Amino acid sequence: MNWRRRTLLGTVLLCALAGSVRADEPADQLQPGDVLNQSNWHKAKDLLPPEILKHYQTGEYINPIVEWPADYFVWPPDFLEGCKRNEGRYDTGPNGEIIEKATGKQPPFIFGHPFPTIDPKDPAAGAKIIWNFMYRSWYFGNMRAVSQVLWVSPRGVERRSDNDVNWQIFDGVPESERLDNPQGFTYRNLILAQTPADLNGLAALSWRYKDAAKRDQTWTYVPALRRVRAVSPSNRSDGFLGSDMAQDDGPFFDGKIEDFTWNLIGEADQLRLVDPLNLKGQHESIWLEKGGWRTNWPDELKFLGFMDPSWKGVGWAPATAALAKRRHWIVESVPKDKYYLFGKLQLYIDKVTFQGAWNRKFGWQGELLNSFQVMSYLPLPDKRPDGKVDYNQGSNMAFVCVESIKRNQATLAGIKTTPKGGFDLRIVHDRDLFEVNSLGHLGK
Repeated sequence: MNWRRRTLLGTVLLCALAGSVRADEPADQLQPGDVLNQSNWHKAKDLLPPEILKHYQTGEYINPIVEWPADYFVWPPDFLEGCKRNEGRYDTGPNGEIIEKATGKQPPFIFGHPFPTIDPKDPAAGAKIIWNFMYRSWYFGNMRAVSQVLWVSPRGVERRSDNDVNWQIFDGVPESERLDNPQGFTYRNLILAQTPADLNGLAALSWRYKDAAKRDQTWTYVPALRRVRAVSPSNRSDGFLGSDMAQDDGPFFDGKIEDFTWNLIGEADQLRLVDPLNLKGQHESIWLEKGGWRTNWPDELKFLGFMDPSWKGVGWAPATAALAKRRHWIVESVPKDKYYLFGKLQLYIDKVTFQGAWNRKFGWQGELLNSFQVMSYLPLPDKRPDGKVDYNQGSNMAFVCVESIKRNQATLAGIKTTPKGGFDLRIVHDRDLFEVNSLGHLGK
């Protein structure tokens, strides 16, 4: 079946099944069209991590159930072809790095999931699953997001920081977006803090390398000191700007895979947060004059609890998200660096799409410290003025939330400063933007 027919069939199926009762599920189970809340939370007992389920038990989260058929996904045609070409081509090396089976060496570039088929009996299955997640994320290319980081209590926002976040991706992008890469980067990332006044001008620059043995390089510029200083990679687990969110969190997980040991511990059906408008095929993107796509969100959409004065749940709740049941891999990782803040991560990753759902972060003594909760989207097509079709995230809202379990607070990120503000994909960055020598004049 060709991809256009598959996409159309999937969309029709999604609409037809929405709100219907599946014949293979007992009537007392949650069905599409139900709303998970304080009255029926017990029906999701085995479908959510305990700390998430508790939010529904106490009325702090309320979300509708929607249908997302198990095998339905909008596959970008080039990405799907890349996955097919990669079948049986790669393996993992002793440090978890990707190697070519034919040569035993690291490939200079990979496109598509490097491991389209996962054998749960493979000792390296955990690392291969997270590699698939990474290459799916990198597919969307360079990015600039003028967005907020919010410190949120149960009652509302306590602090806000506006930041200019930039990514330059060297691996996993479509052929037309590939960059010369003599230094062997995987990506480079630059964060510039704009508000509040006490953070204005602070800058953080990170370089990640493909070389498994080469650790991340990170620098910060602190305006009060007027100097650039190198930072240990271990600090990537610390809270960014004093929040509960770390650099290694990224969109779901952004640590260097080779810095952890990985184990696949099982699989399970799980409810996961989704953008319900995106699942219906709704999104708006505009082509930028200098190239790249800007994602626009609906005006006046109160997608977080604190945005709606009538909301009775916690301030960080995903108020307009929906829940869909999907089959997930459950992967655990342990950092090799004993100075890393967390002793274990437990990640739930969709078996079909390799998108993350829940990232549970434990201390070295086994206590649950943080719960990282994210939303899923279908890639949706956008046509350039020259007729070329790109597949982009297709978002209408965001939920990137790290909840501190003990402190009963959360950090939210990825929120556009305005609905039509900068959230730009597949752009071309200025040549010197990610150089260490640029930090001083980028910061103020």
